[in-house]
Amino acid sequence: MADEKKGITVKIDAALHAEIREFIESNGMTMAEFVSQALYNELHPKIQPQEVKNMGPTRTMAFQMPEDMFQRLKDYLHRHGITQKEFVLGLVEAEIRRDEELINAQNAAKLDETTEDISDEETENEAEDFDNDESEDENEELDNDESEDEDEELDDEESADESEELDNEESEDEDEELDNEESEDEDEDLDNEESEDEDEELDNEESEAEDEAFSMAM
Repeated sequence: MADEKKGITVKIDAALHAEIREFIESNGMTMAEFVSQALYNELHPKIQPQEVKNMGPTRTMAFQMPEDMFQRLKDYLHRHGITQKEFVLGLVEAEIRRDEELINAQNAAKLDETTEDISDEETENEAEDFDNDESEDENEELDNDESEDEDEELDDEESADESEELDNEESEDEDEELDNEESEDEDEDLDNEESEDEDEELDNEESEAEDEAFSMAM
């Protein structure tokens, strides 16, 4: 069972026991918690030893640390069975990998933001182009309507002008025909009057001649 507990009894040096007692009291831990954590860290080390063979060209890194920290480091290395070099290389590799993963994540986030911004800009441009196309279509349609109206108006004016011109021509023809008829009637009346005058004059002349012949016969 997971909650089942079992005891471990070991004998250690008195100096090490005193150091452990001081450590757990300063950190508010029990002996059981300290031993459990120490065993877990031993079985599952946070720093994985790095292979130091066949590393190729190398550079030396030297630094100093407090004596107390150095002693604690020696104890840690002894417990985990690793060398100082493996320990330091493991720390450096782990930190560099963590930093690279963080940078990659930040770059990916920036790339996503840039892609989103580009996508938004393209969407805005497409919307603007669509609005421009609609505006151009509306303007073209309006121009066509205006052009059709103007053409229709012009056709109406030309038709009206043609109708008026035709009416004027018909009116002139009618007036001319009427004038011709009136002129013919006047000529006919004049001819009739002249004919009547000539007949009357001829009758008068014949009557006078008859009267004169009758007088001579008497």
